[in-house]
Amino acid sequence: MTEPRDGSDTGTEEPWTIARLLRWSTDDLRQRGSTSPRLDAELLLARTLKCDRIRLLIDGARPLSPGELQHYRELHKRRRRGEPVAYLLGEREFYGRTFLVDRRVLVPRPETEHLVEVALERTREVSLGARVLDLCTGSGAVAITLKKERPTTQVVASDVSIDALAVAKDNALRLGALIAFVQSDGFDALGTDAVKLDLITANPPYIPEANHATLPVDVRAFEPKVALTSGADGLDLTRRIVAAAPHALVTGGVLAVEIDAPSSHAVRELFEAAGFEAITVTRDYAGLDRIVSGRRK
Repeated sequence: MTEPRDGSDTGTEEPWTIARLLRWSTDDLRQRGSTSPRLDAELLLARTLKCDRIRLLIDGARPLSPGELQHYRELHKRRRRGEPVAYLLGEREFYGRTFLVDRRVLVPRPETEHLVEVALERTREVSLGARVLDLCTGSGAVAITLKKERPTTQVVASDVSIDALAVAKDNALRLGALIAFVQSDGFDALGTDAVKLDLITANPPYIPEANHATLPVDVRAFEPKVALTSGADGLDLTRRIVAAAPHALVTGGVLAVEIDAPSSHAVRELFEAAGFEAITVTRDYAGLDRIVSGRRK
């Protein structure tokens, strides 16, 4: 099947209907390494036609206009090169809410929802007035979700990147979450003695520097490297966070950190060395160690 063009059909060629375009796009993206080619194609075409994915099935026999084909073709070409669908759409769903995302921030992953779930579960007894700090906030997905799920909590979100904080602030405004934002590299601009916290969450960069080149193209070529890698073993920032966190937490306060599964044992040892107790390791949807959490003695 030839590539779809934006010109009119000549009358001798089969028209580019929704169903035909989805078949072609799915095959094309699959050949180029997409792990979800059909979903990618449906999301991009639904955006082009300003409809939901169900409408694509209902109207599968409808031919696309030249303008619609051109618009879709531009999105498809960018996806071919590996650009994440979330950046093409400008948004990503997280914990049932839609967050704006672009190349200034990481794309929120379903695995990170476990960070929210662990944080909520382990602070249930102080849910009405918890003081929360979300480090490495990126798009603000974790911080905003915690605030929306527990509106009476006080939430501060920080990130080293001014650009990321701009995205997070936009998301907080859109979603009606009253949060304070601070630019900080870990605790550097926050201190650890001024305010005692009930909960600290963090999704720090945790990929070893040498592994960056092996990441999928949609990650290594498009998502911000500063939010992905942290030193030779990927734990440089995690070490700093775990070591400093006890000084900022109340007795019994919780630290919950997202990790790369291979570093699970090493991060647990960091928690133990920092004096945390009731340390747990939570697995993600794929059964991989993903969240390490513990309480300050």
